[in-house]
Amino acid sequence: MESKKVIAVVGATGKQGGGLVDAVLTDPDSPFVVRALTRDASSRAAKEMAARGVEVVEADLDSEISLVQAFAGAHGVFVVTDFWSPLTPEQEAVRPRTIREFEQATNAARAAKAAGVSHVVWSTLEDTRPHFERTGDAVPRVMGGYTAPHFDVKASADAVFAELQVPTTFLRLPFFYETVFLGMGPVRNERGELILSIPIADRKMTVIGAQDIGRTVHRIFKAADHWIGETVSIAAEHVTGAELAAMLSAAIGEKVTYQPFSWPEFRGLDVPHAIAVSNGLQFLAERPEDTEIRDIELTHNLNPELESYEAWIGRHGAALRALNA
Repeated sequence: MESKKVIAVVGATGKQGGGLVDAVLTDPDSPFVVRALTRDASSRAAKEMAARGVEVVEADLDSEISLVQAFAGAHGVFVVTDFWSPLTPEQEAVRPRTIREFEQATNAARAAKAAGVSHVVWSTLEDTRPHFERTGDAVPRVMGGYTAPHFDVKASADAVFAELQVPTTFLRLPFFYETVFLGMGPVRNERGELILSIPIADRKMTVIGAQDIGRTVHRIFKAADHWIGETVSIAAEHVTGAELAAMLSAAIGEKVTYQPFSWPEFRGLDVPHAIAVSNGLQFLAERPEDTEIRDIELTHNLNPELESYEAWIGRHGAALRALNA
């Protein structure tokens, strides 16, 4: 019997990478086994993964040599970088997160090339700057001239994979269900009412569950070279803020009202990276063509188990009620 091929997963203990690990482990017909990359193989998350039969190896996106060693013998690699990972002010002063993420993506691309990897799936996003230049909207720029650096830097790194001729699928993601649930979920106002304030105006937001990202990436790898050189933009739902509020209301058993911040209001909030986040949301809201490019039908064809947001929220109703008690 032909032995299974190795998929090396960068960020295997995170949401995206963890979803791919789960997808491979729960598919008895998967042609793959997982090699989980972590900076610390002694961490609790790494030990739990090893206990599930996963090969765990130490590697660091800041070390190209460690990545070459970790990718050796792998058929495929899933590359995820984390723009938002915690940095001290001193660390960011020495090496801004924009530079760090670009260098990490470059290290991964070079390592995949050096290791002779047959297929890379690179988790990326669009460059938001051309949109704002076309519209003439002088949104504030941050971190050295970026409008939404967590988008823009990944888009800049796309060229590295292409120039090195790494066999790559460029995976563009929407917001995670988990992010909207935990990071941008409803809060109580001074009258005790639950208010959802995501700044997307009356436009649609594109969302998907983290587990479904993993299942979809698994199917992309299973399709051999079909998606190499392609940009695959995935989605489970396109929903308005009002629709999100209605689903949350049903799950919680209490009315949630949608009252969005304007983009300038959100940029003025005293929260980390408010300008970058607001600019990114404005970019997605103002480009309905990008909402439609994130293709629900294609995603469902790749991942027939695709879960709707209504079903996901329903499964997490108790947690939602506890969070908003």
